[in-house]
Amino acid sequence: MNSNMSREAAKFLYRSAVASRAPIAARSPLANASAQRLYQRRGFFGTSNLKVVKPYLLADIGEGITECQVIQWFVKPGARVEQFDPICEVQSDKASVEITSRFDGVIKKLYYEPDDMAKVGKPLVDIDIQSEISAADEALLNGGSEKAAGKETPKQPQPTDKGLEVGRNDTKAVAGDTPAPQPSETLPAEPPKGESEPQRTPGKHASLATPAVRHRIKEMNLKIEDVKGTGKDGRVLKEDIQRHVEAAKGRASGDAAPTAPVSAPVQQIEDHAKPLTPVQSGMYKQMTRSLSIPHFLYTDNVDFTALNSLRRRFNHDKDKSHRLTTLPFIVKAVSLALQQYPLLNAHLDTTTNPEKPQILVKGSHNIGVAIDSPAGLLVPVVRNVQSHSIESLAAEITRLSNLARAGKLSTADLSGATFTLSNIGSIGGTAVAPVIVTPQVGILGIGRSRVVPAFGENGELVKKDECVFSWSADHRIIDGAMAARCAEAVRGCLENVGSMLVRLR
Repeated sequence: MNSNMSREAAKFLYRSAVASRAPIAARSPLANASAQRLYQRRGFFGTSNLKVVKPYLLADIGEGITECQVIQWFVKPGARVEQFDPICEVQSDKASVEITSRFDGVIKKLYYEPDDMAKVGKPLVDIDIQSEISAADEALLNGGSEKAAGKETPKQPQPTDKGLEVGRNDTKAVAGDTPAPQPSETLPAEPPKGESEPQRTPGKHASLATPAVRHRIKEMNLKIEDVKGTGKDGRVLKEDIQRHVEAAKGRASGDAAPTAPVSAPVQQIEDHAKPLTPVQSGMYKQMTRSLSIPHFLYTDNVDFTALNSLRRRFNHDKDKSHRLTTLPFIVKAVSLALQQYPLLNAHLDTTTNPEKPQILVKGSHNIGVAIDSPAGLLVPVVRNVQSHSIESLAAEITRLSNLARAGKLSTADLSGATFTLSNIGSIGGTAVAPVIVTPQVGILGIGRSRVVPAFGENGELVKKDECVFSWSADHRIIDGAMAARCAEAVRGCLENVGSMLVRLR
């Protein structure tokens, strides 16, 4: 019997046996063996779940950003996360962003330590998705004990793996996610000789702080774990840093011998290299591009006497949080001037076709306002200024300033500016040479307002509130006459503030 006939005979016998529900032992040995081989070759079987750990990549957060700094982790290895739960907070050269999970599952590995630079498109964490977790993880997530997890429990990543140290906050971990650390895993810090301070038990958020607080701690070469936090759940606040420094100074002065004066020791300060912060890196790249622009500088004195008189009348019965500064008036005056000279509210496109650059005149007046924050200079954007009133502009500027100082500005708050104001006068100085932010074509620097002597209409000596406005324009497309006319339009609005208010919609 040839192979084809054997194959057909085996198929026939197998199907007959199945149809008659005959037991396998009742079949002939030849038919039984051939049929089983055919069944194994032709049959369809379900496969068991693949327990694959999924690497979670750091997605592109826009604005051409290729790397960002990991500020803090909200999870640690072994923690359970659900979709849209925050995993970590990262700081780019523009803003801080919370990265959330796209999967339900268990964190297996953290690829970066806090303050490390994470690359866009590279793995951020490893997540074992919930539908494909191992038996040990499933037992732990369902509330089981280590005994229920079986022999696979030791394979679970311990909290001491690289990525997050024991004791850091885990806002998404449940009680059974990770086994409690044994006393031998961490050693308590020994108190200094001669002191017997009670051991402080930090709260569950003791190692968390805002970016501004972390920046301050770095500047003072402190460890966040050494500072006693008084915020919610032990969070460290700015006031806690100040108290910690004063207490350290008090201990140092108390230890000094009061008997004989001792010459102050000479502090040895060594040179040290310091990497650029994300904000400084962004400023380095932006200003390198900007300084290739031929700047046209124009300065003028603006009389704030009438404007300040109006502000004093308005602020007389207002509390401090609702009082108007000169900045919203200046922003609105610039918007009114840009309606007359729209070429200054434009972007210069030199990348689409370098041989034929083009000007993109913007319809909306999205004015960036430079703000000095603990993390560095940030420029949030006030959008659609042409549709705002003075009062609504003041509220929006206050909102953006508070977010900037707290390090909570989003990427959307920092992108899309068509013109920029730099209020350097809030710190000091009169005149400034502001640098244009590409692809914009103009910027205004505002100096400090001061009282100066001047002559009135009849020659009498009067005092004026005067401020210096410094304009910079891209001289490749903006000529000096247009920049001067725009500056005069702004000066006219602010010196005759009544006429400006009449023109508001």
